[in-house]
Amino acid sequence: MDLLKPSAANSSPLTPLGFLERTATVYGDCVSVVYNDLSYTWSQTHRRCLQLASSLTSLGIKRGDVVSVVAPNVPAMYELHFAVPMAGAILNTINTRLDARTISILLRHAESKLVFVDVLCRSLVLDAISLLPPATQSPLLFFITEEANEMVAVDDDRTYEGLIKKGDPSFKWVRPENEWAPMILNYTSGTTSAPKGVVHCHRGIFIVTLNSLIDWSVPKHPIYLWTLPMFHANGWTFPWGMAAVGGTNICLRKFDAAAIYRAIHKHGVTHMCGAPVVLNMLANAPNVQPLPRPVHFLTAGAPPPSAVLLRTESLGFIVSHGFGMTETGGIVISCAWKSEWNRFPATERARLKARQGVRTIGMTAIDVIDPKSGESVRRDGSSIGEIVLRGGCLMLGYLKEPAATSVALSDKGWFFTGDVGVMYPDGYVQIKDRSKDVIISGGENLSSVEVESVLYTNPAVNEAAVVARPDEFWGETPCAFVSLKKSSTQKPSEKEIVEYCRARLPHYMAPKIVVIMDELPKTSTGKIQKFVLRDMAKGLNSSQQLSRI
Repeated sequence: MDLLKPSAANSSPLTPLGFLERTATVYGDCVSVVYNDLSYTWSQTHRRCLQLASSLTSLGIKRGDVVSVVAPNVPAMYELHFAVPMAGAILNTINTRLDARTISILLRHAESKLVFVDVLCRSLVLDAISLLPPATQSPLLFFITEEANEMVAVDDDRTYEGLIKKGDPSFKWVRPENEWAPMILNYTSGTTSAPKGVVHCHRGIFIVTLNSLIDWSVPKHPIYLWTLPMFHANGWTFPWGMAAVGGTNICLRKFDAAAIYRAIHKHGVTHMCGAPVVLNMLANAPNVQPLPRPVHFLTAGAPPPSAVLLRTESLGFIVSHGFGMTETGGIVISCAWKSEWNRFPATERARLKARQGVRTIGMTAIDVIDPKSGESVRRDGSSIGEIVLRGGCLMLGYLKEPAATSVALSDKGWFFTGDVGVMYPDGYVQIKDRSKDVIISGGENLSSVEVESVLYTNPAVNEAAVVARPDEFWGETPCAFVSLKKSSTQKPSEKEIVEYCRARLPHYMAPKIVVIMDELPKTSTGKIQKFVLRDMAKGLNSSQQLSRI
């Protein structure tokens, strides 16, 4: 046995890019992507990705270069998940809801060589490019256009489709030299002054993609509706997952409840993902009848309220809940529903679904440990500790941040999530709080520190603290508590402070409520007691909440 070793034949690098190649062979005539009146087959999608990868290499994009994209869920966004790494480059998807300043910081940190821009995001990205330091080399820009938005004139040589036309459909795509080669760069919602760029390798994305398909029991040929933005952790790996199972991707540029229900009925949708806010949208849509056939809905983040779960399930949605982070590449803890739980009362079912669950099949281990002793906490559902993970789909590390990488991926063999939770006697985990004070609003992870930093730029603000306030629609929204300087002659109102933040932050990050206090509660050492403020935020009446915009 000792003489048996890995060889070239049995140790080819794992990569999810091969899923597309296989599906083009097996399901070549099946529909791959549908968008409005446009549709492609899997053989066409495969060919288009090869042509684009070919053109990227002709432009000088080489192995290890970063290629960014700022676009909604259109066919080009789907194809770029294959074409960019097929050129040997690293794909970086950027949230279209960010402001120009933040995008500029990310492009500079990533050292992006080329940016694909949806034409409707053109002014946003051009503003971001203008904010780059003079000595910084600006990335090449290519625009994703379509007939519906041709009001912006773009030279064909600078368009996405123009690149595809020039490409070689017989291009031999650039396979990774080894499976640990970087493939994906995603940014967390940390402070823009110190962005955390999460790097994933081909091997990790391969593992978490298969992990997601198995855990969600995705069959061959699902009809998948893209309500989850692909810029959110690469759509939880389902761009590659849908290729693996020969599914049909129904793309939507933007949507509301009516658009989702129309798509479900028109295309026979079987699967979709989204934040709890999408579930809430579907549950509260007027004049909705139960679906003719079940639709599987995967959600993550803050667990949906029991009333929303009951309503959506009565409409025919089969809801699964899980946990993942940018650093995990996808969902790695799932509720793992047991059939006997269906006999429980509705309130008990909702309580069980609120738990994040157990490790998915592709993870090695999860635990809840005492961060001081490093020992596992008692499995009693009440002993608090930090949730830690171990498995092949975890990130390689943070780009240009060796110290932060060392802290997160400790020498103890665990990835420290920064989330605190409990372990139940049956081995299921539930998150109880976020030690990093991250707020999950409508599926977006917001950093309280970043919002606080903006509040502190207001000349009238003395102290500021931002916490999560529960919200039936968004899951959580930022709630700010501030004290004002006694020396300030012009004291702003709560509404004026909200508007101040909205002028300096993406609107979804700005506090929905601001509470002005004489002094913020503190410990004996002078640290602001955020747990006190969280309790106060929970008690605020809905009448105190400013209208949503």
